[in-house]
Amino acid sequence: MGFIQDPLYTPEYAVVGDEVAVLVTSKGAIRVRLDGDGAPVHVANFCELASSGFYDDLKFHRYVPGFVIQGGCPNTREMTPEQVARGEAGPFGHPGTGGPGYRIRQEFTTNPRNSHEDGALAMARSSDPDSAGSQFYFCLGPQHGLDSGYTVFGRTVEGMDVIGALRAGDVIDSIRIEHVGA
Repeated sequence: MGFIQDPLYTPEYAVVGDEVAVLVTSKGAIRVRLDGDGAPVHVANFCELASSGFYDDLKFHRYVPGFVIQGGCPNTREMTPEQVARGEAGPFGHPGTGGPGYRIRQEFTTNPRNSHEDGALAMARSSDPDSAGSQFYFCLGPQHGLDSGYTVFGRTVEGMDVIGALRAGDVIDSIRIEHVGA
C-alpha cells in the first residue's frame, strides 16, 4: 500500500482584496499589504490563522543575514526566546518543524506578482510544493532564486526597519488583519 497524504486544506476565509496584516513584534510593528488576487489561498490561510490567534506569542526561529527572517512555527509557543535563539528543542519539537496540522496548495506558478523583493512576505514549505501551512518569512533583500519555488503573498508597506532588526527568538506578539480601501 502506498503513502496517502492528507488532502489540501481550503480556507473558509473570503478574501476581500484590501487586507493588510499588522504584525506586532517585540521589535515593533510591521504592516504588510496582502496579495489576495495573486495568492488567494495563502492570504485566506494567513488571515484565518492570524484571526484565530494562532500566531500570538510565537517566536521567529530562523534568521539568515541578508536572506530571510522566518517565524510561524507553533513549536516555539512554549519556548523562551533564548531557547529558540539557541535552536533548542521545545516540548513540541524543534523550532521550524511545526505547522497547523494541514497543508495548502502552492500558488507560485499562478501568482503574476510572485517576486521575492526586499520585505516580501512568503510562505515556507518542505520539499513538497504543496506543503505550506503556517510558517512564513520576510526577505532581507531581493531573493529572486526563490521565485520559482515559494509563494509570495504580501509586500511590506511599513516597518522595514523592524524587519531588519528581527532575530531568532524575537516574539510575534500578535497579527491582526485590517481592511483598507483597495
